[in-house]
Amino acid sequence: MSPSPNPLLMPSVAKMSVSPGKILRTASESGGNSAAPTTPPRSKSDSTAGARALGLASGRDALIHMPANVTASKLPLLVLLHGAGGSGAGILKRLGAAAEKAGIAVLAPDSRDGTWDAIRGSFGPDVMFLNRALERVFDTVLVDPAKVTVGGFSDGATYALSLGLINGELFRRILAFSPGYIVEGSLHGKPRIFVSHGTGDPILPIDRCSRVIVPGLKKSGYDVTFREFEGGHTVPPEIAAEGMRWAAE
Repeated sequence: MSPSPNPLLMPSVAKMSVSPGKILRTASESGGNSAAPTTPPRSKSDSTAGARALGLASGRDALIHMPANVTASKLPLLVLLHGAGGSGAGILKRLGAAAEKAGIAVLAPDSRDGTWDAIRGSFGPDVMFLNRALERVFDTVLVDPAKVTVGGFSDGATYALSLGLINGELFRRILAFSPGYIVEGSLHGKPRIFVSHGTGDPILPIDRCSRVIVPGLKKSGYDVTFREFEGGHTVPPEIAAEGMRWAAE
C-alpha cells in the first residue's frame, strides 16, 4: 500500500469499544482507590500452553497462543496482526517462537477480508471482530492490563499503529514491524512504540514509510524505539526477539 501523505492523523470513528473502562475494570469499581485498570472476574482461567482457535467465526477466526513457561500470575498480551493475504496462524508461525520465549500470550486474529479494513477503506468489521476476540481473551486469560500491546507486520503494522494510537489507554505499547503509514483519526493516550524496518525494503520503502513515521511520532512526544536493519520486507530473528522482550517489560 502507498504511504499516507499525513502519517499522524488517526480516525476517531475507529475508537474501539474495548477499553480499560469496559473490559478492564478499575480498582475503584471494586472498592479500591487506584485508577489502574484490572481484569474482571472470570469463571475460567485458561493457561494451557500452545495455540487454540477462539471459535468466534467459521473459516477466518482468531488464535490465542499461551506460553509454556509462565512465571507471573498475570500475562502480557500481544494482539498480533498479519500482513496482506496472511492469517493469524501465519504470523504466529513467523513470530510465535520469539513471543513464547518472552513469555507473552498472543492473540492472532484473521482479518475479515484479504487485509485489514482501514487499509483499503474505513474501520469497521475488523474492529468489531477484534472487540469480540478481546472480550473472549479477557474473560478466559489472566492478563496484565498494564502490558497489553498491539503489533503486526506490514499491513498489520500499519493497522496496529493506527488502532494503537487511537486506543492508547488500552494498548500501552505498539509493536510495528515494517509499517507503511498511519490511518487518519484521533489520538488517545500515550503508548510507547517500537518500530523496525529494513533499509532495502522493496514493498514499503523505508524512506517513504518508517523514516517519515518515526520522526513525526517523536515530534508529537511519543517514546519511540526505532531499529533499522540491512534487509528487505521481513522481520529478522534478532529484531523479533528484541521487540518481544520490549513488549514483555
